[in-house]
Amino acid sequence: MSFCLFHTELYSYTEEPEFSLNRDYFEEDFKNHVKGRRWMELSMEEQRAYVMRLLDALEVTDRDKRLKVARAILYLAQGVFDECDTETDVLYWSRHNVFLLYDMGIFTALLELLSMEIDNNQACSSAVRKPAISLADSTELRVLLSIMYLMVETIRVEMEGDSPERKAAREAFKTELGSPLYNGEPFALLLFTMVTKFCSMNAPHFPMKKVLLLLWKTILFTLGGFEELQEMKVRMRELLNLPPLPEDSIKVVRNMRAASPPASAMELIEQQQQQKRGRRSRRPLVKQDSLDTYNEQDPFKNDDARDEEDDPEDVDSGIEGEVDPLDRDVIIQPPPPPPPLRPPTERVSFPKGLPWAPKVREKDIEHFLETSRNKFIGFTLGNCQSESPLLIEILYLGMLPSLSQYVIALLKLLLAAAPTSKAKTDSINILADVLPEEMPITVLQSMKLGIDVNRHKEIIVKATAALLLLLLKHFKLNHIYQFEYVAQHLVFANCIPLILKFFNQNIMSYISAKNSICALDFPHCVVHEMPELTAESLEAGDSNQFCWRNLFSCINLLRILNKITKWKHSRTMMLVVFKSAPILKRALKVKQAMMQLYVLKLLKIQTKYLGRQWRKSNMKTMSAIYQKVRHRLNDDWAYGNDIDARPWDFQAEECALRESIEKFNMRRYDKNQNSEFTPVDNCLQSVLGQRVDLPEDFHYSYEMWLEREVFSQPIQWEGLLQAQ
Repeated sequence: MSFCLFHTELYSYTEEPEFSLNRDYFEEDFKNHVKGRRWMELSMEEQRAYVMRLLDALEVTDRDKRLKVARAILYLAQGVFDECDTETDVLYWSRHNVFLLYDMGIFTALLELLSMEIDNNQACSSAVRKPAISLADSTELRVLLSIMYLMVETIRVEMEGDSPERKAAREAFKTELGSPLYNGEPFALLLFTMVTKFCSMNAPHFPMKKVLLLLWKTILFTLGGFEELQEMKVRMRELLNLPPLPEDSIKVVRNMRAASPPASAMELIEQQQQQKRGRRSRRPLVKQDSLDTYNEQDPFKNDDARDEEDDPEDVDSGIEGEVDPLDRDVIIQPPPPPPPLRPPTERVSFPKGLPWAPKVREKDIEHFLETSRNKFIGFTLGNCQSESPLLIEILYLGMLPSLSQYVIALLKLLLAAAPTSKAKTDSINILADVLPEEMPITVLQSMKLGIDVNRHKEIIVKATAALLLLLLKHFKLNHIYQFEYVAQHLVFANCIPLILKFFNQNIMSYISAKNSICALDFPHCVVHEMPELTAESLEAGDSNQFCWRNLFSCINLLRILNKITKWKHSRTMMLVVFKSAPILKRALKVKQAMMQLYVLKLLKIQTKYLGRQWRKSNMKTMSAIYQKVRHRLNDDWAYGNDIDARPWDFQAEECALRESIEKFNMRRYDKNQNSEFTPVDNCLQSVLGQRVDLPEDFHYSYEMWLEREVFSQPIQWEGLLQAQ
């Protein structure tokens, strides 16, 4: 199902007529060279011979002919759907053809064509001058990016029964994408260049949704996802002789269950009105096992106006003006899990109590010991920190010169796609690859385009959030200063208020949005008969109660916010200054365990700054934090007496961090290194083998130099031998 979903999000509904166009160009060429037979009836050698002919045809100079050949290749990558009877057949032949295309070298040829299109100054200048850009302006780019996305995503996903040849091809393609084989830089950097060029408005016709999806999947393929990150973390700790992790965070979160949110102001008013009418106030009926995580009392259960009064800032007529029924009695459960790959005995189980093992930082231990020594013994010990360098990834080295531009461009795209953003004349246009040449003239066409536009924005948010989170996690595992450099650029580019602005909406409406038309999803639309679309069917939407795409985006944005604010008091104060507490509390309405966990984490780190009155009036939230979030040594998050919370240290903290990052980058990546950071070469052969630039007139005074510096100087040969 997920394999099909990725292909579905690649195409806009406006592109639906192009499926038949791809088929027609393929069949026109195929029938001219293979008469009376279908693609599925050819032997492997015959298929390879035909793909080789298409590869040769890609090198023609005629732009229109080249586009027709590219569409024929795209039809092969899409699974020759006209010869298939079911969606399963389409996916099978798509996978078969993609491995064949890669084996024949199609990806390298497509990369050359993509580079040509990126450098096509005529197309860029024409798009800049156009008052309105449509789908037609990015035809060549969309075809090329679609083929490349299908190849990357299909080969990335490992399937049961893959042959050894396919497994070898997967590893080779992974290495190829991550290595600097394309003009001396990884493939991901070429896509980053497209992003920055688009956001600088020098190429407004670039199809950003496809670029971001391909960039995300390329990073996911070459670096690995969250499961691979966990495995790498375990291996790193073993390599550095560190104690094993107390638990697998992914398994812990997956075993958590959602809790019912605190009562909103509207619900409290309804309860009071019901009590005045003499009717018994009652909570919505919810399954108890969905609210009780580890056989403990639900911290959000039995809310009462006498126990907790909502913060006045929680009441916002623009967001809480009406209470959606989904806010009250629906719990989001994850989709059915796939069949277990391991025996059920390996399932993680927890005793009654808190789900997380407590943690402690080295800094916390040092502070505790120093305080204890000073208090009871009367002296302290100094601390010496030593660096543990790790291998540097090629991607970071390539991104480093333009990292700030990449971060700003991604945040611009996130801002433009956010549902809370308002259209501005100076903002980037992310709808260039979804708007048709002719605007709709009927109500049905307008509704269809409106759904397509909203879906388009949701996919951009999903790809951008997932990409940023992946980069942060991989850089943090590789070297902490790489992570801090990216995180600091995010902070300086106003990532914190941007994410808070994203959540300052009716989040339940966003989670339950139905911006999809199942009949137009690929490959359903090319296999089944197209039903008649009506305004009523479009308004009803699909049968899914929640939009997992939007839930995925929300969780990733919360995780990004957690990562860039964790252990940073200055950034935590930004959460307080931007009044994030009421915004985050409203996000607790989404009854999904993972999302609630990251909301509670963000609330936990700022409770000490919110004041005693806030903590007193939000005891149910405080109880949920205690029950669901990990605790640490000397964890006084609920009291506000942390010695690190001094406001005058905030600016110094960021400046000191920035100075350390700059020293790290200079020491490791600056070719013109300062002598202060240049390592000393102690190897005799290396020193004697270095080329030394001598002045032009040196050979005139060479003999005098030898007499003065060598022959006239006494040499203690015995001492040299003893030193050896």
